[in-house]
Amino acid sequence: MPEFLTLLPPDQARDKLLSALSALTPDPEPLAVDFALGRVTAEDIVAPHPLPEFPRTTVDGYAVRAADTFGATDSLPAYLRLIGEVPMGEEPPFEIESGQCALIHTGGMIPKGADAVVMLEYTQSIHHGDHKEHREEKQKDSVNSVSSVVKSLEIEIFKSVADGENVIRIGEDVAKDQVVIPKGTTLRPAEIGGLMALGITTLRVVRLVKIGLISTGDEVVEPSQRPRPGQVRDINSYTLGALVEKSGGVAIRYGIFGDQFEVLKEAAAKALIECDVVIITAGSSASTRDMTADVIRQLGEPGVLVHGINTRPGKPTILGACNGKAVIGLPGNPVSALVNGYLFVVPVIEKLLGALPKPKATVQAKLTVNLPSQAGREDWWAVKLSPSPSGRGARGEGWIAEPIFGKSNLIFTLAAGDGLLKIHPDATGLSAGEIVEVVLI
Repeated sequence: MPEFLTLLPPDQARDKLLSALSALTPDPEPLAVDFALGRVTAEDIVAPHPLPEFPRTTVDGYAVRAADTFGATDSLPAYLRLIGEVPMGEEPPFEIESGQCALIHTGGMIPKGADAVVMLEYTQSIHHGDHKEHREEKQKDSVNSVSSVVKSLEIEIFKSVADGENVIRIGEDVAKDQVVIPKGTTLRPAEIGGLMALGITTLRVVRLVKIGLISTGDEVVEPSQRPRPGQVRDINSYTLGALVEKSGGVAIRYGIFGDQFEVLKEAAAKALIECDVVIITAGSSASTRDMTADVIRQLGEPGVLVHGINTRPGKPTILGACNGKAVIGLPGNPVSALVNGYLFVVPVIEKLLGALPKPKATVQAKLTVNLPSQAGREDWWAVKLSPSPSGRGARGEGWIAEPIFGKSNLIFTLAAGDGLLKIHPDATGLSAGEIVEVVLI
């Protein structure tokens, strides 16, 4: 029986693996921005022009020279002559001079000469010198009576505005030649919208990481088959494949292989040539029938880096590097395989993509029951989250975390969970009522 399970802490094991990997060959690919959600940028994105390209208003109101409104109040309003209405989508055909104003709608271009906008609710139109119109009536029909407002000779201003108030200036969002999206950014909806605002409809992204998935075991059959007594359907290549796709990779399934060393070695060698990472599920424990470690040792240098992680679930995980590529052996139990996929496969994909570090999505929650743990071992528990009946607490928690108890070969114990809770190796457990951090899955 081979030497087995010299256990390393997960963080140390992960660092050892990542440091042995070579970066992907820089061969970015062009992609339409509307298909680029979740992809990683291969280069800095620079703004070709300022945004906005013209000064615009953020409110409905009147474009004015701010100095003309100084000191204006309800009891002592300022009076400005209305000279027109700013057409939407066009450059105003007039200039605002001292004592003048123009009706403008949200998003409209600020006329030359104007430097601020007074909101409609702080104004009142004076129709041909009629000063008896009530301000409330003006507010009620101001938006729907644009034509009559434009015909008004004067506008009463009841509130002063400062230079630049209610105005977005040229380049206030983005300056010309500014790096708006750094290389290594994982594109979210906000970045997609920003690129479109700049007229950037294609960009270069890092190619997707190819992950080869191999399932092992004489007892494992395809999900489409009806298992005979003693057989089980292949779960791991599909859960891990989904995790790979979600994390920026392409899952390539090589099939199910029985407990035959040469056959498994041949399949793994083929996958290593064609892919950036190879994952072999099952065959990582101390059984004499488990050959994954020996296969990894023969695929390339340096071979097996770590055989055994000081964690639960997933202790018999194997981390290897063969000629600069990661080869990972994960346990056959579905929960163990998927949890350790989060711990080791996702960081490998992120490193190969050159993705910038990003925070994990977590929530603070109150634990419902005591959770035991073994000192020196890092434990991960699937938990179900529900809103706290008492609302958000003093430390920000607004959730109740209820552990889901089950063995590591029961996939629906993890499917029922909303997140994963870590018990630090320095702890011997957690107590009911403790505030804990839950990593959302």
